[in-house]
Amino acid sequence: MLYSGLNGLPFVKNEESRSVSPENPGGSKGGGGKAAGKLGPGRKGRAYIDIDQGETAVLADIEGPGVINHIWITVQDKTDKGVFVLRDFVLRMYWDDEQTPSVEVPLGDFFCNGFSTKCNVYSMPILVAPYGGFNSFFSMPFRRRARITIENQHPGPMHAFFYTVNYSLVPELPPETAYFHAQWRRERVTEIGRDYVIADGIRGTGHYVGTYLAWTALERYWWGEGEIKCYIDGDTDFPTICGTGVEDYVGGAWGFYELDESGYFRTEESTYCSPFMGYPFYSKIDNTRPKAYGYDALPMHGLYRWHILDPIRFKEDFLITVQQIGHDGDTLFERSDDIASTAYWYQMEPHGAFPALPPAEQRRPR
Repeated sequence: MLYSGLNGLPFVKNEESRSVSPENPGGSKGGGGKAAGKLGPGRKGRAYIDIDQGETAVLADIEGPGVINHIWITVQDKTDKGVFVLRDFVLRMYWDDEQTPSVEVPLGDFFCNGFSTKCNVYSMPILVAPYGGFNSFFSMPFRRRARITIENQHPGPMHAFFYTVNYSLVPELPPETAYFHAQWRRERVTEIGRDYVIADGIRGTGHYVGTYLAWTALERYWWGEGEIKCYIDGDTDFPTICGTGVEDYVGGAWGFYELDESGYFRTEESTYCSPFMGYPFYSKIDNTRPKAYGYDALPMHGLYRWHILDPIRFKEDFLITVQQIGHDGDTLFERSDDIASTAYWYQMEPHGAFPALPPAEQRRPR
């Protein structure tokens, strides 16, 4: 019998615990904390790295077999060169000896922080703690090698990039073990009447485990009437799985509105976080506070949905989309918005080709 989570804590396993950080970049046994700092050898001598403009830093390069259990990262969200650090840095992960990454996502979006400010997220696989402590608890197995990189596409250098990668070395992985993947996409202006593609080109056997949406409303009225659709194993015109609305997909209802003291719906959404579904970020126009984030921007919405207790299985191919449909209080209408998405899934390798990642200036929130 297999045990995991709290049920697995009493059982001793034939694994070796390791951790990669600036204090032990190779993750070697007994190799941590050797650098000398102001307080002397082994006294917080190398807590972070600096990353030059245009540089790709290797955060981890691990020989397997093993499983990455936890990743922690923190970084400034703005510099004197700009405020779009979270979209300017690109996180990539490569399994075994593959030449194209299985994970390629802007840093903030991977951790459900797709806009140019940090927000707290309290969910099972992704936790963002004050102020900008980015944590991933997705299990990431690898048989021969795991390589994690971060590329600085920001206009200037980054001082003090902190990170830790905690992992286990294991004797072997079962043959049915799949690899973790994550892909980012964006349409700055979606096409009227055409569903936005969250992920496509997924070929092989696996299961879909999550979606993060960074949605900027470009038109008036309620923006989230569109349905999430999953096309599985050869579906063409119509999907196997079809939802009823964006707020429904992330566990909410009725536009995230709540009743005020008079019994009327308030005119702004309520944010929330839960283990598997959440709406952690909402920024509306606020012309009364010119220094407030979003004072000069259109309303921005960050939402997540983890298919952990209900993974979506596929054997041959998988496509997931969302419609852009609004409601003006009287009727539905087709609309156009600015949508960015991160899709998370596991599959057997090899994986299909990812779309080219847009340059930094085309990824930044407007």
